[in-house]
Amino acid sequence: MSKTLIIGASGQVGQLITKTLVETEEDVRALVRDKSKLDDLKDSDLEIVEADLEGDFSQAFDGIDNVIFAAGSGGSTGADKTLLIDLWAAKKAVDYAKEANVKRFIMVSSIGADDPEAIESDIKPYLVAKHMADQYLMASGVPFTIVRPGPLTNDEGQGKITIKRPNSREEMAIPRADVAKSVLFILSKDDLNGKIFELFGGTYDVDNVLV
Repeated sequence: MSKTLIIGASGQVGQLITKTLVETEEDVRALVRDKSKLDDLKDSDLEIVEADLEGDFSQAFDGIDNVIFAAGSGGSTGADKTLLIDLWAAKKAVDYAKEANVKRFIMVSSIGADDPEAIESDIKPYLVAKHMADQYLMASGVPFTIVRPGPLTNDEGQGKITIKRPNSREEMAIPRADVAKSVLFILSKDDLNGKIFELFGGTYDVDNVLV
């Protein structure tokens, strides 16, 4: 059985991914800064590693086959944390994954990371960080899939998405649950390496559109 490392397992999308993998009895390791944030999973067989992404977290990659990078600095932090987490920690994770010869690295990025110059917004530093992290992963030689979801909501997931960018920003929103479901589907497939998907709420089943 392959083993999956989830970086950012205490985040909103990361927790959804972690919980589903635990419920399906997959072999999973959760990397978090504070393990108390996963207290609702403390009675499971989940392996939890505590580490600060601003430091050395290479030990979390021992024996790992797949990596899901779902970490983020958060909307309330400044540009310094955006740089250190969304860019530098992602870069270190790619380096550790390459050294560990992982089979798959799934990066949870963001809509707009393809071309930060096209968006005049307060989140431009975040998009630049995501862009550079994505580019580094693509050039690393590590097998990868990148997902770039639209604005995230806490609406109930429907398992319905589209990968065609809508015309308006309002239509770009997607529930976090559907992002998590998309990532888990990608994890289950062996033929999606090297692909980049934009994700939005839509009308198509995840397993029919992510090909």
